[in-house]
Amino acid sequence: MTSGDLNGGAPRGRSLMVPALMTLVALPILLGLGFWQLERLAWKETLIASINESLGKEPMPLEQPAEAWKQLGHEEYRPVSVSGHFRHGDERRLFAVDAEGPGWHIYTPFETDGGKILFVNRGFVPEEFKEPAARAAGQIEGRVTVRGLVRKAGVKGWFEPDADRTRNVWYWRDLDGMAASLGSDEDRARVLPFFVDATAEPANPGGWPKGGVTRLDIPNRHLEYALTWFGLAATLLAVFAAFAWTRRRNA
Repeated sequence: MTSGDLNGGAPRGRSLMVPALMTLVALPILLGLGFWQLERLAWKETLIASINESLGKEPMPLEQPAEAWKQLGHEEYRPVSVSGHFRHGDERRLFAVDAEGPGWHIYTPFETDGGKILFVNRGFVPEEFKEPAARAAGQIEGRVTVRGLVRKAGVKGWFEPDADRTRNVWYWRDLDGMAASLGSDEDRARVLPFFVDATAEPANPGGWPKGGVTRLDIPNRHLEYALTWFGLAATLLAVFAAFAWTRRRNA
């Protein structure tokens, strides 16, 4: 054994130890993120297939047969139709951003012929039509038939504030909160456990609210994200291998 082996071997080993440890720590993380995105891809494809299947069905009368609404709570995006009348005085306004800019989604309680209360998202209005008086033609009176898509209640995000009930301002699809705001125990007990997003046609008189606000173009870029993470993992291995080979050659 030469003196060079004694003096150079240990430093060379130590110089590779830290990069090797960093690689061993980072590699499983990158691979884990890649596999997680593949799981998200499978979930998203199942979701999109389920939505497309639901959209392909004929509108189901919400109250025929009786209690038909119970199964609809599990069939999001299912087309439905229901007859009754709106309670415009109890509408709730949810802040939303549309292609036309910031505005409001108008959620109005709908008294069904069967005695239930359904919160219907009648559609979008810009700020200038926020107040009902500014869109009086669209405040339909009497018995009507509403067609739309079943939507589940929302989940509050970390950064979404609570509703300001005094100003009638809501920030997420808080079905329990909207039901509680109706006042009477009898009304709260009759609220159905889902929303319905009204379709764009037939349009409301005066054009507002503008229905058909359900977002159906659900993005699915999880395969792209997975390939990115796997590519970073492969790049990390290549960089470490090149570094180690260069260091040993120079030594």
